[in-house]
Amino acid sequence: MALTLYVDTARWRAHQQSVAEQFPGIVPVCKGNGYGFGHERLADEATRLGSDMLAVGTTYEAARIKDWFGGDLLVLTPYRLGEEPVPLPDRAIRSVSSVEGVRGLVGARVVIEVMSSMKRHGVAEDDLVKLHAAIDDVRLEGFAIHLPLDRTDGSDAVEEVFGWMERLRAARLPLHTMFVSHLKSHELGQLQQQFPQTKFRARIGTRMWLGDHEATEYRGAVLDVTRIAKGERYGYRQQKASDDGHLIVVAGGTSHGVGLEAPKALHGLMPRAKGVARAGLATVNRNLSPFVWAGKQRWFAEPPHMQVSILFLPNDVAPPAVGDELVAHLRHTTTQFDRVLDR
Repeated sequence: MALTLYVDTARWRAHQQSVAEQFPGIVPVCKGNGYGFGHERLADEATRLGSDMLAVGTTYEAARIKDWFGGDLLVLTPYRLGEEPVPLPDRAIRSVSSVEGVRGLVGARVVIEVMSSMKRHGVAEDDLVKLHAAIDDVRLEGFAIHLPLDRTDGSDAVEEVFGWMERLRAARLPLHTMFVSHLKSHELGQLQQQFPQTKFRARIGTRMWLGDHEATEYRGAVLDVTRIAKGERYGYRQQKASDDGHLIVVAGGTSHGVGLEAPKALHGLMPRAKGVARAGLATVNRNLSPFVWAGKQRWFAEPPHMQVSILFLPNDVAPPAVGDELVAHLRHTTTQFDRVLDR
């Protein structure tokens, strides 16, 4: 009995192909848990797409993926002086976000990140003069800019990239390649028209692998179904059942990422109100599970265990049978499945 990721392979791959066609020169991103699919699977998919480069999160990921992908490996986490050395092949390209970082990678292949409105990391405009001398000692693969997802101030993504291109050109820095993130295809086209001598390469992960929500589905198998009466005690903490019903034991617990959730940015009054309501219910041990039965997400009977979750199903709902599977609304980037089935 397992937590299974089902993949409509033909549909999933058709979406990948569509994204690749919209972004010529695309650099697929494979980082973290491989967007829920695993590094080896995404390395195979990138190879199938004919990608010459795959972006990974860290040097440790690059060391693992190098045996599964034969093209260049772009490490997105910037190099830092004094970091633990990880043996990598020459086809590995390091991101750098400071002049000092460039100077510390003599002879290496590098992509230099500039400071965007994300304010996360990157070379500042004031350092471009110093950068001009430092790049002579590295093999410069291009510059990069990582843009925000939302622009609540009404600013324009194309204008931000355009501004940096002009600064780099004014500093007489080479503009043969620019790596970008979080641009729409028509925005990339606008930039390509304005800078025809520059090759723009979009680094894309979420849109590539998770853009078609109907192509994948998580399901947890039902392991046990136990009838329970109001007032009966159950579970690790021996709580009392609030009503008659059934306890449903389903595959999928904390080791799979069930019950683990990254904070969300809430916009608008209604999402904020729902967030407050959920927080209030949690204080009385009422937490909604990601598992769906009979058209509704069902409540956890208690916090999920390591490999299973226990759900409470009210008495007026017919329970599933052992061996049935419950659809689970899980976040791909925090979920570890037991198995994947292509269909």
